[in-house]
Amino acid sequence: MSGALHPSRRIACRLAITGLVSVWGSAFAADDTLQAPNVVAISASLVTSGQPSRGALAKLSAQGFGAVIYLAPPTVANAVPGEADIVRKQGLEFVNIPIEFGNPTEADFQSFVEAMNRLRDRKVLVHCQVNMRASSMTFLYRVIIGRENPEQAYESVARVWSPQGPWRALLVAQLPSPESRSSRTRVRQ
Repeated sequence: MSGALHPSRRIACRLAITGLVSVWGSAFAADDTLQAPNVVAISASLVTSGQPSRGALAKLSAQGFGAVIYLAPPTVANAVPGEADIVRKQGLEFVNIPIEFGNPTEADFQSFVEAMNRLRDRKVLVHCQVNMRASSMTFLYRVIIGRENPEQAYESVARVWSPQGPWRALLVAQLPSPESRSSRTRVRQ
């Protein structure tokens, strides 16, 4: 019996080897995913997350990001020292809106809206410590400014947490009531 494989088995082996090499090669290729807690990709140009590591921050430009909006005070326990410099050295814009977790305000949201509007032509990472501030502010922006469906936009928040206390109060206060949403719809029709 010869060592040659039947042609159909040869093809099957080639396909299996090609698949293994492809999977193995991609495992060792440059990682294009953001390494941070609670990463939620909203779209190709908008991502929210918890605090990325120093190494992850240093790779943002290579991942196509053009800006970072950091929504926690730079003095919180797990903040990366020098984050603004790490980001700016890559040519990215860095914005810090230091929202006190126990006291988010309408003014914080307005600052966020201004930053998002200014950066709308770039891929943006919005982050905080664990993606609670970031997911909530991004949700409000998507619904109020982007006029996205609130139920669909909220799915990105629900993947991370269920806002309580002052965060729930901020969301309720900022969101238009269902009546005003339906009257806006009637006016636009």
